[in-house]
Amino acid sequence: MAESYLTLRRDVEAVGEFVDRKSRFIAQLIHVESVDEAAAHQAAVRSRHYDARHNVPAFALADGTERASDDGEPQRTSGMPTLEVLRGAGLKNVCCVTTRYFGGTLLGSGGLVRAYTAAAQAAVEQARAAGYIVEMTSVVSVDVTVAYPQYEQVARLVADTGGKVAATDFTNEVTIHAVYKAGEELALRPLLTELLAGRERMTASAPRFAQF
Repeated sequence: MAESYLTLRRDVEAVGEFVDRKSRFIAQLIHVESVDEAAAHQAAVRSRHYDARHNVPAFALADGTERASDDGEPQRTSGMPTLEVLRGAGLKNVCCVTTRYFGGTLLGSGGLVRAYTAAAQAAVEQARAAGYIVEMTSVVSVDVTVAYPQYEQVARLVADTGGKVAATDFTNEVTIHAVYKAGEELALRPLLTELLAGRERMTASAPRFAQF
C-alpha cells in the first residue's frame, strides 16, 4: 500500500478549458471515493452540459481502480489521455469529466489526444494554483492514558517522536489522542515503558488515509 497520495479537497471543483478550431474542451475535476461517486459526477456533468456532443470520463481511486471511456470519440483519443494526466499528477480518488462542444472541424486522432490532454492538464493546474490539492497520508491514531503528573512529559514524547496531539481528555486521568504517520508510532512505546516503568496504557488504530 502506498504511504501517501494526492487528491482534491472534497468541497471543490477545478475546471480547465482548451479550444482548438472552435471546438471547446471543458475538463471538470472533483474528489470522489467510489465508482458510484464517479458515475454521479459524470451524470451531473451530462445534465449541466446536456447540449454537448461528448462528456468523457476518467477516474482513479486510491484502491487502484481506474476507468476511462471515450464516450463516442474515436478509441483511445480522449478517456485514456485524460487518465494519463491524472496518473502523471499523482492524483487518486479523483474523477475528471471533459465536455466537448464540437466546433465544426474534425481534429483527427492526434488533435483529439492533444486537446483532451490539454484540458485535463488545465484543470489540474487550476486545482494546484487554487490550493485544492492535498496530500493524504497513511496514519494511525494513538491513545495514551496517564496520570496527571506524567501528562506534560508524555505530551513532549509524542511531539518528539513525530506525533501530533489531536485532542486531550481530562477526567480522573489524562488521555492524549495523537496521530502519527503509520509506523512512526512504534518509537513511542519503548519511551513510554521507560518513563512509566511499564505502566503505560497505549492503543493504536489500524492505518487509514488522512491529511497529516
